[in-house]
Amino acid sequence: MNKKFIAMVLILVLTLGIAVLAIDSRLKTVHYEIENPKSEEPLRIALITDLHSCTYGGADQSDLLEALRAQNPDVVLFGGDIFDSHGMPDENAVTALRKIGSEYSCYYVSGNHEVRHGKLDYYKEIVASCGVRVLDGQHTKMAVSMVSGTPDIYGFDDVSNYENLSHQLSHIEETIGNYHFSESFNILIIHRPEEIEHYAKMGFDLVLSGHAHGGQWRIPGVLNGLYTPDQGLFPEYAGGLYEVGNTKMIVSRGLAKESNVVPRIFNRPELVIIDIV
Repeated sequence: MNKKFIAMVLILVLTLGIAVLAIDSRLKTVHYEIENPKSEEPLRIALITDLHSCTYGGADQSDLLEALRAQNPDVVLFGGDIFDSHGMPDENAVTALRKIGSEYSCYYVSGNHEVRHGKLDYYKEIVASCGVRVLDGQHTKMAVSMVSGTPDIYGFDDVSNYENLSHQLSHIEETIGNYHFSESFNILIIHRPEEIEHYAKMGFDLVLSGHAHGGQWRIPGVLNGLYTPDQGLFPEYAGGLYEVGNTKMIVSRGLAKESNVVPRIFNRPELVIIDIV
């Protein structure tokens, strides 16, 4: 067997191996730790975004449920686009919401896919029926059993449900003004991350978002994300932990997979776990 043939086989095997790793769509769990100087009591948050009615472990969502249970979060936050407007069955999202809502204290904000086609009110009714609290312009103290001194959480509809960005920002500022930031840790959950400069100026301690899908294609250690519809090429906020002023933002790469027209490359779907310590 000549050396040229052996080299070609090795190159082929290596290429196939890289290809398999590149399109790996297995669910992974990603951890972040955020310091909270306003409380000494720890809190674990699970962030689920951009499910797009995809399935994990079949229609019963068993893999997603098992991954969540393994982390034992105190609260679960749904960051929008849990449903899909491009033909994925709503039942997949409903199953996840119902099962998770029956086990955990949960909160939800809308994404652009829920707003499309004028179906937002319909989806909010479904979410609420699953035992998940809908946040569409409210402030509330996080309800977590056996945990005192929990953060204040603010949640707002996706910007596509407003006249424009200015309208959404005015609504956020009005809500803050009505309640006033307390001495508690303040969390904003909102679908899109690209307006973080505005949220940081408002004084939120932590912003939680999704929407960017990790920029779809990545090169680990080189390129964090290739493209998102609203941020364009080489998006600044594709996924990960960011810091703007005194505000930290975590952007989930989301859970969309079979709903995608373009496959994710080196960009596995993720369940985000945040420990507030």
